[in-house]
Parts: sequence; structure tokens; C-alpha cells
Amino acid sequence: MHSENVLSAASLTPQQIALLQSWVGKTETLSDRISAHAVGAFSAMLDRNDPPPQPADALAPLWHWMNFVPVAPQSQLGADGHPARGGFLPPVPLPRRMWAGSRVQWNPDNPLRVGEAVQRTSRILSVEHKKGRSGELLFVQLHHASGNARGVAVTEEQDIVYRGAAQPGEPAPLPTAAETSAAWVRQITPDPVLLFRYSALTFNGHRIHYDRSYATQQEGYPGLVVHGPLIATLLIDLLRRNAPGAVVTDFSFKAVRPTYDLNPFTVLGQPSPDGKTIALWACDHEGWLTMQATAKIL
Repeated sequence: MHSENVLSAASLTPQQIALLQSWVGKTETLSDRISAHAVGAFSAMLDRNDPPPQPADALAPLWHWMNFVPVAPQSQLGADGHPARGGFLPPVPLPRRMWAGSRVQWNPDNPLRVGEAVQRTSRILSVEHKKGRSGELLFVQLHHASGNARGVAVTEEQDIVYRGAAQPGEPAPLPTAAETSAAWVRQITPDPVLLFRYSALTFNGHRIHYDRSYATQQEGYPGLVVHGPLIATLLIDLLRRNAPGAVVTDFSFKAVRPTYDLNPFTVLGQPSPDGKTIALWACDHEGWLTMQATAKIL
């Protein structure tokens, strides 16, 4: 077990980087149960008109993100609202963190189901240090395998990026214009209630999503930050609304640019000619690309 759980927030030394990289290979196994009440609440949060969930109903893709969430006591939270660092995840001192992307695969023969006991085993695959235009970056890649008594149902690789504090006059990354031609289009209004409900359902205490003064004054954002996984879920939800009988087997997403609660944003989708691969993306009110994703369906 690692005893060091506090590192200096100054420029990371080679010794500190080596300590953080010693977390590679660390594993964690969590148990949970898929709650019908939570599934119904998640459907309501997405403004869906689903029937009330019943025992043994298959869980919709990405809704497993409601499960296996950290439940640290209030006294063990960090200043950002996340559990204090240095447990399963390495104690990265860089203050800003982001779920930058994931690659998810589902076993179509073994969906997770409402009411059943489930388990997730996680492993840290890599810890990589880089220096970019905006300063130091630390990339942590995780592997998750979630399943039930019948075996593995969902596997996922998750990318987490840690960054230094925002600096006055820091140049913003150059934006990319989003494709405007799409078969499926839906506009989303990310009001604070939507962000609160998603935070509550995923037990996400990260203050950038609900505490405006913290988000703007401490982390330097212009407004509340829309959760990356919420946008990814809305992209999958767009697919489900337009191809309701499809079975999603693969999904990958990459966050490109932050989205804030200050303006509506848009989720878009374009099926391939054979209908088996779906290009999905999100853009902000100015038309800049904020997330790109790909789904494969049966």
C-alpha cells in the first residue's frame, strides 16, 4: 500500500513522477446492485418516455456509469469535491482533472440487468507525464471490466487527464469547426438542474459541475462545466432515439473542448451507408466541435 498521498503542486520532479508511475498495475474491485429506482431516475434526467424499469430489464448503454462510484466520507473529500487523492488513483497534485475519453465494449449476449448484483474490477494501465503549451499534463489510463454472475458484460478503457491551474492570459486551444451535415440532430439546454441531477445520480461531487464560484474563481472556467460522460451519454441517447432497436456493441469518445452551462449545445449523428457504424459528435453554440465519438451496432 502506498503511504505517500501528498505531493507538491509545483513542477513535478522526476522522483515525484516515478512515485506516481508506481501506481501502474494497481487494482480495485467494487460490488454494487443495479437499482430500478436509479434507472427510472436516469431515464427522467434524460427526458425519456421509458416505461417503469422492471427486474431483469437490460441496462441501457453507458448507464452502468451510475454504478461503482466512489463513496468517500465527507471528511475525506478534496477541495475540488472529489475523494482525496492517493487511494486507488495516484495522488496527482495538478488541480484540474478531466475524463478525456473512453473506449467501451458490450457483450451482447450478457447485458447487465436491473436488480442484479454486479462487480467491477479496475486496473491502472499507465501513468504518463507530458508538458504541453498550457503546462504540465499527467495522463492516467484505466481498464474496467464489469460483470455479473454470468461473466463479463462491459469492458472499458478510460483516459483521465490532470492539468495545472489556469493561468492569467493562458491561450485557449485552437477550436475545430464541427461538421454541420447530420441525419440526427438534437439541441440540449445544459441548465444547472440537469448538471445537478447527473452529478447526483453518479454521486459526482466535482464542484466544477454545480458550484459556480468554485468553477470560475478557483479553476478559471467561464461557467459550470458540463460533464464529459453526460455528453457521451446524450450522444448514445441520440442513437437510441433514432435507432430504437439497435444493440450497441462498441462506443468510443474523445472530449475535444469544454462545454459550459451558459448556452445550449447540439448532439449530432450520422450512420454509415450500411447503418452499422454511427459517427456521433457534439458542438457548442458557436459551432465548435466539443466531443467526437463512434458507435457500432448490431
